Amino acid sequence: MPHATIVPGPAGNPVYQVGGKSFVFFRTPRPDAVDPETGERYDDVIVIWVPAEDDKLALTQDPDTPFFTTDHFRGHLSVLVRGSRIPELTLRELTEVIQDAWLSRASAARARRWLAENGSGAAGST
Repeated sequence: MPHATIVPGPAGNPVYQVGGKSFVFFRTPRPDAVDPETGERYDDVIVIWVPAEDDKLALTQDPDTPFFTTDHFRGHLSVLVRGSRIPELTLRELTEVIQDAWLSRASAARARRWLAENGSGAAGST
């Protein structure tokens, strides 16, 4: 995505930003995302911004999808996904989620320009 930069997070974890705003970041293990069988903290959680609460609900309502959320992210326009479950997504699904994340955080001018250059069929604009 244009104008995307990668900056190190507090623990050196990658944080993808556009215009200084994060749209994807690799989270460090935290107590709110754990393996239900072992109690071990997930070490591969990725946070991805979404445009609206409806988008978050659409991605997290089905427990069979790799997307989830935790109480810590209640009211936050993002979803969580384990890196180990990314292969369950099609390239199109992953592309759409990342494009929507970028569009939700980019400036209005950058978003309009990107949508104009990539057509009205771009992710999040159909």
